[in-house]
Amino acid sequence: MRKEYSLYLKVGDHVFHKRQKFWGAGVVVEERTSEVPGGFCYVRIAFRDGKTRVFDNNFHSNSCCYYCGIRKIEEE
Repeated sequence: MRKEYSLYLKVGDHVFHKRQKFWGAGVVVEERTSEVPGGFCYVRIAFRDGKTRVFDNNFHSNSCCYYCGIRKIEEE
């Protein structure tokens, strides 16, 4: 089966949102990928403001979390 998606984030990645800085930093706590062709893949991110938010994790999708402003915090 050919994968129709390319994943951006994985569990444990630390992130921030470019336009929603008041959310604070976040960490990816869950990653789900559909086994169904054309299915959805998402990540659940727990932010410092206490809320958990869900984002599309497929680079091939126009609504991917990367294009919506989520960026990885590169650890040294």
